[in-house]
Amino acid sequence: MDKRWDGRPTLSIIVPVHDEEENILPLYHKIRNGCDPLGRSYEIVYVDDGSRDRTFEILEGIHEQDPRVQVIRFRKNYGQTAAMAAGFQYAQGKIILSMDGDLQNDPADIPRLLAKLEEGYDVVCGWRKERKDHLLSRRVPSVIANWLIGKITRVPIHDNGCSLKAYRASVIKNVALYSEMHRFIPAMSTIVGARIAEVVVRHHPRHFGKSKYGIGRVWRVVLDVMNVKMITGFAARPALCFGFLSVPCIILGLSALCVAGGMYYHHLLRAWMVMSTVAFLFFFLGAHLLTMGVIGELSMKTGDYRPTKSVHPTVTVL
Repeated sequence: MDKRWDGRPTLSIIVPVHDEEENILPLYHKIRNGCDPLGRSYEIVYVDDGSRDRTFEILEGIHEQDPRVQVIRFRKNYGQTAAMAAGFQYAQGKIILSMDGDLQNDPADIPRLLAKLEEGYDVVCGWRKERKDHLLSRRVPSVIANWLIGKITRVPIHDNGCSLKAYRASVIKNVALYSEMHRFIPAMSTIVGARIAEVVVRHHPRHFGKSKYGIGRVWRVVLDVMNVKMITGFAARPALCFGFLSVPCIILGLSALCVAGGMYYHHLLRAWMVMSTVAFLFFFLGAHLLTMGVIGELSMKTGDYRPTKSVHPTVTVL
């Protein structure tokens, strides 16, 4: 058994699982085979996202035999993002690695991600270049979504949805994760100035259990992309960004006011009332945007935008 450096591991591996009873033991052995030769102290943090099968029972047995295995259990299903956020927060290693619990990610790729991280990067993303998923329901929507995410966020990652990623703890612990933001970690990491790289990794077909995702999530991804763009684009200087958006409104308001003045001069009272109302609405919208910018600045300077500072309250930690 490896001794932990200074009582703490240097590497933490986060594995969210939900109803994966058939995959738990094979994945555990694959992770050990991938990490033992590294010569680093490590821990494996499983996050049981409200499983209803024997997943937690099997994890308990592994934990009793191997103290490097930590288990966090949600009392109900909160989703992969919440599970990953809890794992990131609980992890003690200086380097954190995440992966799926369905055996489609290959733990043998862990050394390659760590080697890339040691080149000076803060986040290293796995790229499933040859995916073993269904073409129409998984691969085609993934290509479109990744292209869209890259164009909007300006973070050109080929495979945002791959859970196999390596991070410096100092970076990932400062990235706010909520809703279904786990697939946007590269873009969200740019807020804290992370250097991002990508490594081609292997991908295996699922042999046990059922996939938790399908084509029905496309609309949610589109909405999340818009949300991420707002966060990454406005987070640094919200007053400037909202102020920039208010300029066209103010210009249109001044133009409408000039037109209204001309109509009043020519005694076109009905038209004057209409244009005066239009001018007022544009001025109101511009003032509203400026106020949003001021509120955003106050929130960034004095508030705390992180959704939580502790492990989710409805959990059991082994």
